[in-house]
Amino acid sequence: MSPRKIFVTTALPYANGNFHIGHIMEYIQADTWVRAQRMQGSEVNFVGADDAHGAPIMIAAEKAGKTPQQFVADIAAGRKQYLEGFHIAFDNWSNTDSPENHELSKQIYLDLKQAGFIETRTIEQFFDPEKNMFLPDRFIKGECPRCHAKDQYGDNCEVCSSVYAPTDLINPYSALSGARPELKTSEHFFFKLSDPRAMAFLTEWTQDGQHVQPEVAAKIKEWFGVRTNPDGTTSEGLDDWDISRDAPYFGIEIPDAPGKYFYVWLDAPVGYLASLKNLLNQRGEDYDAYMADPSLEQYHFIGKDIITFHTLFWPAMLKFSGRKTPTKVCVHGFMTVNNGEKMSKSRGTGLDPLKYLALGMNPEWLRYYIGAKLNGRNEDIDFNAGDFMLRVNADLIGKYVNIASRAAGFIAKRFEGRLGEVSADGQALLALLRGQKNAIVAAYEARDTARAAREAMQLCDRVNEYVDANKPWELAKKEGMEARLHDVCSTCIEAFRILTIYLKPMLPQLAANVANFLIVPPEQFADVDKPLGAGHQIGQYQHLMQRVDEKQLDALFEPPAAPVAEAVKPGGESNQAPTLGAAASSLPPEGAGSALGRPGGEAIAPTITIDDFAKIDLRIAKIVECKAVEGSTKLLQLTLDAGEGRMRNVFSGIASMYQPEQLVGKLTVLVANLAPRKMKFGISEGMVLAASHADEKAQPGIYVLEPFPGAEPGMRIH
Repeated sequence: MSPRKIFVTTALPYANGNFHIGHIMEYIQADTWVRAQRMQGSEVNFVGADDAHGAPIMIAAEKAGKTPQQFVADIAAGRKQYLEGFHIAFDNWSNTDSPENHELSKQIYLDLKQAGFIETRTIEQFFDPEKNMFLPDRFIKGECPRCHAKDQYGDNCEVCSSVYAPTDLINPYSALSGARPELKTSEHFFFKLSDPRAMAFLTEWTQDGQHVQPEVAAKIKEWFGVRTNPDGTTSEGLDDWDISRDAPYFGIEIPDAPGKYFYVWLDAPVGYLASLKNLLNQRGEDYDAYMADPSLEQYHFIGKDIITFHTLFWPAMLKFSGRKTPTKVCVHGFMTVNNGEKMSKSRGTGLDPLKYLALGMNPEWLRYYIGAKLNGRNEDIDFNAGDFMLRVNADLIGKYVNIASRAAGFIAKRFEGRLGEVSADGQALLALLRGQKNAIVAAYEARDTARAAREAMQLCDRVNEYVDANKPWELAKKEGMEARLHDVCSTCIEAFRILTIYLKPMLPQLAANVANFLIVPPEQFADVDKPLGAGHQIGQYQHLMQRVDEKQLDALFEPPAAPVAEAVKPGGESNQAPTLGAAASSLPPEGAGSALGRPGGEAIAPTITIDDFAKIDLRIAKIVECKAVEGSTKLLQLTLDAGEGRMRNVFSGIASMYQPEQLVGKLTVLVANLAPRKMKFGISEGMVLAASHADEKAQPGIYVLEPFPGAEPGMRIH
């Protein structure tokens, strides 16, 4: 049989920031699957790219004083340390502003237009009167028209996953200025997803049990059903998709519409094809011929927050532009930490990939742990520090690596590093291990790496039972047992080789080190059935993996320390140079304020400019309602009126000082433009200002700020 030809991608990270642990989890999952495929002889092209377009990057680049292209290039320059650090081996990494993506995106659009799937309409669009520009969807926020979640983006809801027009939002506001946007008319281009041809195709493609997981198909089916629109009417099926944006916009200009640009989500998935084309061009291969091969399989690994774009818009774009549709879209959940808590760097619950590596933590500990958690379904997984240490130390060290360490020394010292004959009981054990090959390969194919890890560890248990039953350390002390010692230790080394092959997709570097130790070439799944045999020379065993140190885990989740400025001695000198951004003259003199020389128990923060202060929108707010939060001893839930024509929900850690009835009707100060934060008890839409001493034990108490009489809700503090 000819080898499978597979084209694999991961979701494109937006090029406005570094990778986070969610990216790394997805890349590890895809990389593991790709390695398992190659170990079966499949020909795989594994590509990624940066999602480089859109207003957010345009605005961020402008603030940074760079062109968008340079801004994206600077972000891309930092990708390598993450990918190499965790042994993630993409064949190519491109970006969506590449010539290939411009060419392919325009051609797909023209093909869709030729097929009758593009139409233009004059629409009302939000315009920011303060910024004097039409607002991209991601810079409009408001209440979801479907589930009524607050502070949702203008294109889709992160709570219920609904897709809608920005004008459907309830109480919209500009995320750039906070102003209420105005409606202005503009001609826009639409992809006609409501076309009966699209509905028929997508219904079949998503519900045939082949292209998405069952739980994902069930969610998609809800979107096809009858729903209530924001205006009270009902509709069935999918709405047409707005695929254009007005200048100014960093993106790909629509070929037959000067001044109009493709919405970033149209050209972003085309970036998968563009990165592949870029790779094949580098090799001198024919992209069109490669894609035309009917046996080619196309797999996309994505997170559950972007299902709509990858299971509705993307397959329909490909289908009706005359291209191959994906073989499978593989959806995974999110990663939480320590029993479901949302990650937060400031609270020390964030898992920073670079910090992990900087602490000297083995990247394959994380690869194995993530693999042992992922089961191929769209489910969240939890990183639990104690469980992580147990799985690595008990599974990888105690069960797996320990097999080699218990046998290799005897082979080297007593038998000149050569394996011996394996007797009947050893052959039976090895046959048991080989008999699980198909089950483990099938688990990798299904992305059920949790089952592959579980099967491998169960086999490790059987090998360790064999070791404990034969006790090579005792055989070595008995006369006349030399042959049996050789037999037992040779069995262990062969078993260790088989187990290494089974774990290789998750532990590629460890497997490479084992290959060096065993003096074998890189091995595939088929090599499980090819024993090394008596007389095979092995190398000198060296320790293969260290145990997790609890101190490393403590450091990994340690909250970042607040910058502490050194107090200045009399005469203006200090014990050390001032920290970056803080001039020595700005530091408080020794003896000022508290006994520590710091007013309120902490140093004055580094100097900022008036422009820095202006970014914080402080507003007078009235506490309309206040109540205790069930399940929390620290929080109160405040309902605030900030003069916006709607109420805000804010959680504040002030329960130790105030009874709810004390605060109702009071005015206070709200940080109005703070990004909403999802908490265990709900979404907090801002922050109430309060004062406290840095040393809460020495000087307990927290005091909510209250403005003078005459202030009114909505007034801004300047």
